[in-house]
Amino acid sequence: MPSKGLLIVLSGPSGVGKGTVRQALVESHAFDFKYSVSMTTRNPREGEVDGIDYYFSDKASFEAAIENGEMLEYAQYVDNYYGTPLKPVNDMLEQGHDVLLEIEVKGAMQVRDKIPEGAFIFLTPPDLSELKNRIVKRGTDDLDVIQKRMTKAKEEILMMESYDYAVVNDEVDLAVQKIKSIIDAEHVRVDRVIDDYRQMLDK
Repeated sequence: MPSKGLLIVLSGPSGVGKGTVRQALVESHAFDFKYSVSMTTRNPREGEVDGIDYYFSDKASFEAAIENGEMLEYAQYVDNYYGTPLKPVNDMLEQGHDVLLEIEVKGAMQVRDKIPEGAFIFLTPPDLSELKNRIVKRGTDDLDVIQKRMTKAKEEILMMESYDYAVVNDEVDLAVQKIKSIIDAEHVRVDRVIDDYRQMLDK
């Protein structure tokens, strides 16, 4: 029976580069992990595959999953639900796989309530001006929306105290190295390995 895997939660304010760092982690093969597939009620886009890009669901089924405690975390954006189903994550962890979640701060706090033993990593910008530059360069928001995102980012940065680690995303490769070091350290924490040694001594 493999040791239980580690849940790694990567989050931070909008524009900090969570998706970029997550993709770099995948491409670097820095450590072996499974990426959790989210569930949504929005319609599939061209080329998207159910169970690979998202688990596609209707609204009634998603709300039933919320009611039955089957969602690890969820949120609603523009009349559609997005969230992380609990069972696939638990199954992968029980099989001994590390599982990476890249989610927003509010979702991370929901996960912390359900799986507090996870490793919670807060990705931070080098400073607020750099964060604003990154949001502006995306070219997807007008000035009013950018200001709202910056106000929310300040609130979310203060929520860093609810996390275990803070990693500055100044250079993506450096952020990946730091996250790799965190995962390596988490795997040798005494509270994670003591049960294995207890079982060894009982044999």
